[in-house]
Amino acid sequence: MSIPTLEELRALGAAQQPTYTDPAARDAAVARLRQMPPLVFAGEADQLREKLGAVARGEAFVLQGGDCAETFDGVNADNIRNKLRVLLSMAVVLTYAASVPVVKIGRIAGQYAKPRSSDSETRDGVTLPAYRGDAVNGFDFTPESRAHDPQRLLEVYHASAATLNLARAFTQGGYADLRKMHAWNSDFVRNSPVGAKYESVGAEIDKALAFMDAIGIDPDEFHTVDFYSSHEALLLEYEQALTRVDSRTGSLYDVSGHFLWIGERTRQIDGAHVELLSRIANPVGIKLGPTTTPDDALAYARKLNPDNVPGKLTFVTRFGAGKIRDLLPELVEKVHAAGVQVAWITDPMHGNTFATDNGYKTREFDDVIDEVRGFFEVHRSLGTWPGGVHVELTGDDVTECVGGGSKLVAADLAHRYETLCDPRLNRAQSLELAFLVAEMLRQR
Repeated sequence: MSIPTLEELRALGAAQQPTYTDPAARDAAVARLRQMPPLVFAGEADQLREKLGAVARGEAFVLQGGDCAETFDGVNADNIRNKLRVLLSMAVVLTYAASVPVVKIGRIAGQYAKPRSSDSETRDGVTLPAYRGDAVNGFDFTPESRAHDPQRLLEVYHASAATLNLARAFTQGGYADLRKMHAWNSDFVRNSPVGAKYESVGAEIDKALAFMDAIGIDPDEFHTVDFYSSHEALLLEYEQALTRVDSRTGSLYDVSGHFLWIGERTRQIDGAHVELLSRIANPVGIKLGPTTTPDDALAYARKLNPDNVPGKLTFVTRFGAGKIRDLLPELVEKVHAAGVQVAWITDPMHGNTFATDNGYKTREFDDVIDEVRGFFEVHRSLGTWPGGVHVELTGDDVTECVGGGSKLVAADLAHRYETLCDPRLNRAQSLELAFLVAEMLRQR
């Protein structure tokens, strides 16, 4: 299978793409990207596909999370470490409390572009292009900042390379050792409403590790973590330039990340994004919103995973807490009846966004939990496996989502509202979510 050209992809229709005013500069940036080394390796993507195959069979669970949109300013050691720490801490809770292997995937090292509902934004009578993520333009509301700049595609590559380098060092170099869990979270344990609960889990793990030490068991899995990168495959120039032929097999891989997904706004079955991801051997996902029909889902499966390989395709549902119990059952039932091998993951964030009276876009923590609970209830009733959760989160103590153990209210949002796009769960809310999901898994 050949790599589709950008011209072929554009001819299919490509939603949510930048408008570059200088084609020569765009082509130069794409040409440079084509010369850059892979950010990830095909063998790593194969390993993840195998792990997701276990999820599709009901033998493992996915934890996927990270920023709504990464920023170039956020590429620093503290920020990357904090995101990894909260994800790994959540995974420890899920693994220990629910006794199920957890596949750890970050929305990291590539999540620099965002689809928008409008191409433009107006403030005080001035209209400029909407902010589409650092991969496309700047957040500052000036004509210079909001211009679509193809040079930013190269910045995405270098920022992603730096992030992956540090993530690999943290997860393979000893930082992710289970014995260091208390050191990661000493401040959290002191200050969080669920800190005591986390400390209790940590103490139980310490006892188990001490027993294993006493009888001479010390596997590598206690010291390192398999961690994978993912992002929405939104910008065709970037993803097409980083699609390469694997020298081992001759298959195509998008080496910008281990796992790529297609968003709700770009999932046209005959569109460019579905076509590009149908060509690659990476595991891929597709967001399915409330307008998705069972026939749509089956068409995506035929296009994106024609050989029905377990772990190749993930359906990420994002219905909203008020709709999931009504809309998900028919979708799961008909896909399952057709024999489609797919991992089911819930995104409980995007269908539960609203604006507060004081002007902040936010999410209610209880709505997030209710959508996850509905996801589990549907799968339990059908005898299928609720394969994972996909959440927007940060390792920092931001105030962007209301509710949770800290009982944040709308007035608190002004304290540390730092996201440039959608609201994220903070560190305490993320770990609280992990405990609640672990309880659902135990019941399952």
